[in-house]
Amino acid sequence: MSLNMGATKLRQTLEDPNGFVVAPGVYDGMSARLALAAGFDALYMTGAGTAASVHGQADLGICTLNDMRTNAEMLANLSPSTPLIADADTGYGGPIMVSRTTEQYARSGVAAFHIEDQIQTKRCGHLSGKLLVDTETYMTRIRAAVQSRKRLGSDIVIIARTDALQGYGYEESLSRLRAAKEAGADMGFLEGISSRDMASRVVRDLAPWPLVLNMVEHGSTPSISAKEAREIGFRMIIFPFATIGPALVAMREGLEKLKRDGLPGLGEELTPQMLFRVCGLDESVKLDAEAGGGSFEGGVDLRKS
Repeated sequence: MSLNMGATKLRQTLEDPNGFVVAPGVYDGMSARLALAAGFDALYMTGAGTAASVHGQADLGICTLNDMRTNAEMLANLSPSTPLIADADTGYGGPIMVSRTTEQYARSGVAAFHIEDQIQTKRCGHLSGKLLVDTETYMTRIRAAVQSRKRLGSDIVIIARTDALQGYGYEESLSRLRAAKEAGADMGFLEGISSRDMASRVVRDLAPWPLVLNMVEHGSTPSISAKEAREIGFRMIIFPFATIGPALVAMREGLEKLKRDGLPGLGEELTPQMLFRVCGLDESVKLDAEAGGGSFEGGVDLRKS
């Protein structure tokens, strides 16, 4: 039995013809906790969100394997039975590095990752000017990931992403995805789908291979809801900006208010205890008590002391 519960659970979901995965993008521990509390059954670690939150940089190939694996491991282990789908960019090098990426993600508890055909100095899929490697170089990445998964005996799901649509067109994109399928990738991912007709077409053209829809609102892809994606035939939908977008707006507005008024003006419910409870305070107190500890016998809420 695989020690990676999330990967096994995700693979079982994909083997069910009626299985469908909705994964909000998360970028740090608190955003993941909130997504779990909202009842989502899967999470997506966004590379753009990781670059922004860890480095304060745009998604321009800034993050290294160590950056991404460290963040993914923390997110995956907040709820090991909840599948975490993670961005793995280009695999961070040639076949040896792709194999290492696969091993490290699998051992960190990641359930699935997508790997793309951009050059190493990649950029967000919803920016223009992307440069791609040739198909054979891309296939070495996919084969290295598949071979590594097999050596590990892992259930981790390998998602083949192509960014060829923007510069090379639909037929070349389809050709690359078909080659990735033949190389053993478990799912396909056409980045930058530009219409609902194209979304339906790629599902038909690659059926019954399961496909991911990347739903970046106000990007290259028209807004398609989770319900619509399922009806079209996608097996997974990810929303990379689901948490970092609202967080950006709220933090900017809060800081502008602090600068203007001299106080953040937080609502009365936003206490330290509320923040810590979102991040697992009650579970930690329970764990301490069940082990016979007395660290929290006096409680944790200063307002009640």
